[in-house]
Amino acid sequence: MRGLGYAGLLPFGFFAAGVWVFDDFLQSLCYQGFVIYSLVILSFLAGSLWGSAIGVTGVAKLQRLLVSNGIAVFAAMAVLTAQLLVAAVLLMLGHLAVLWYERNTGDVDNWYGRLRTQLTLLATAMHVVYVAGTIASNGA
Repeated sequence: MRGLGYAGLLPFGFFAAGVWVFDDFLQSLCYQGFVIYSLVILSFLAGSLWGSAIGVTGVAKLQRLLVSNGIAVFAAMAVLTAQLLVAAVLLMLGHLAVLWYERNTGDVDNWYGRLRTQLTLLATAMHVVYVAGTIASNGA
């Protein structure tokens, strides 16, 4: 599972680097690809929260389902801003929010919690690289 998690960071790295390295069409694909990929991953994480609600009962189950749906809707709304820079920052905050929520539910295995923290911090760093590249390229 660790290898799959780290492999999931490769598109983030490619698109973030592409904003800095490529010009014209390829750079445009990297701008859009990064935000779309971040949306997909954040939606996947929201789905994982939804799936984890199966083993929970009562108010905690309802809360987890609401948070899961809220994160998915938030991610979609971030992209619907049609402003790539704004969307990237909002999606980055969404990734951090999921990590914060998972850490505060208290039912995450130690190894999984460490893995999720590492992956989220690396993804966040790539969001920062993407945002910096977007600002540098566009003077936004």
